[in-house]
Amino acid sequence: MRPQPTATSPEVADALATGKPVVALESTIISHGLPRPANLRVARSVEEIVRARGAVPATIAIIDGVVHVGLEDAQLEQVANRDDIVKASVRDLATVMAKGGTGATTVAATSHLAARLGIRVFATGGLGGVHREARDSWDESADLTTLGSTPITVVCAGVKSILDVAATLERLETLNVGVLGFQTTSFPGFYLTDSGHVIESQADSAAEVADVMHARDSLGVRSALIVANPLPRDEQLDPDLHDAVLDQGLALASRSAVSGKNVTPFLLDHFHRTTHGRSMEVNERIIVRNAALAADIAVAFGQQ
Repeated sequence: MRPQPTATSPEVADALATGKPVVALESTIISHGLPRPANLRVARSVEEIVRARGAVPATIAIIDGVVHVGLEDAQLEQVANRDDIVKASVRDLATVMAKGGTGATTVAATSHLAARLGIRVFATGGLGGVHREARDSWDESADLTTLGSTPITVVCAGVKSILDVAATLERLETLNVGVLGFQTTSFPGFYLTDSGHVIESQADSAAEVADVMHARDSLGVRSALIVANPLPRDEQLDPDLHDAVLDQGLALASRSAVSGKNVTPFLLDHFHRTTHGRSMEVNERIIVRNAALAADIAVAFGQQ
């Protein structure tokens, strides 16, 4: 069966046609990043927040072989509750579509699909990156190479703290991916406010980020811009607890022979269970804050 074209929801289609600000949202957070039933509640909340800030949410997923940009509530429920949903990066999109499958889009896949439609801003939790021990495993997220060739602005809380942050920042530099700290020059560490790594450039408002986006357009820059939005220190996961749980989780993953794209959901689940839900609460705050900032940036970009 020939794959169907991308299906854009009426709300998103109208926004794109009339120049209204749109914020892309990934679906892997819903299917793999948060436990049920919190995942559906958070997905709905994030869309509501984007709308409340003056932008249109465009959650992206493949459902029964069709790429949907903008999901109806019943479709959000499917992504949150179906057991047959695969985690789909860019390399997986065509296969999932051709086989009529259902897939949740990663940062890479969401960026690719959003940029094809001219959506300029994307909100997520944390980026994928270079995994620890990558010198031996060569394990590196496809998020990085995709962002190196995709003109989209991604609002995130840095890279997931389970990764090699220093190596990931080096790869982002090599790939010409811009990095802005939002009101900070400390690169955030997802659950943690500060990963311990410094970034060179800072933006203090959504309007400043929009200025950078326009400047990049004028120069023909085709790579992504990362806006690193840290949690306030009083909202982060306790750093000592974080480090202890991470060390335990990495050791458990090694003993269990967990590798590749399975490492991240394994460790996130370990954090959730071991911290008795505290990491999930932090994760929720990250997603909500990033969605709000992304909407502000999309609105500011459209007004300039």
